[in-house]
Amino acid sequence: MQPLKIQYRFQLEDGQRARFDLKLNPRTLVADIGSQPNPPAWTRLVFHQCANCPLEAEQAEQCPAAVNMVPIVKRFAELLSYDQALVEVITAERMVYAHKTVQHGICSLMGLMMATSSCPLTDFFKPMARFHLPFASTDETIWRATSTYLLSQYFEKQNGGYPDVRFDGLTHIYNDIQIVNSAFAKRLRAACHYDSMINAIVLLDMFAKSMPMAIDESLEQIRHIFRPYLTTIAS
Repeated sequence: MQPLKIQYRFQLEDGQRARFDLKLNPRTLVADIGSQPNPPAWTRLVFHQCANCPLEAEQAEQCPAAVNMVPIVKRFAELLSYDQALVEVITAERMVYAHKTVQHGICSLMGLMMATSSCPLTDFFKPMARFHLPFASTDETIWRATSTYLLSQYFEKQNGGYPDVRFDGLTHIYNDIQIVNSAFAKRLRAACHYDSMINAIVLLDMFAKSMPMAIDESLEQIRHIFRPYLTTIAS
């Protein structure tokens, strides 16, 4: 099977250009970032290791998510957060264009790279990475996350497990990700002299913090769009 390809292009107002090509294994949805000889010290597992990390230093010398971030840091660490850019995201299915600040563009790319790392705490996000939607709004993210979670629970039922339709597990996932984002911000402060990468992880963390509370409220707000179908099946 051919790798899944996603390309990010940044064109800044001052003429600077930056590009990032991502290849995903179509079965594992892990990003192929090539060999990383002598990875920087900030990628070591024990360097600001997440408090909830399930890995041990004997299993992995480097943090899988941090290693995935090395190519992004090399390309984008010196871009300034609030510089405006035309950001293009190209997949096999479509091209998305958006005028965003650099930090918003990197935030989208960073979320994708963390999801496609070998970090066990980001495994839930791999199906969302497979159907990547750059610059998703909060409502779109809630729709995608809850839909993905419910589909995962369908497969859990197929495997003989007990599905969770109350989203308790999804809340736990996002609580874990908040811990990951907090620790990752400390890594990036050691890696970057400019603020674009750090502000990007802060944006990701804002999404993670808002999700547990927003799930119930936002789902209630969209209940009406299901009313025609629910009325039909009730009759």
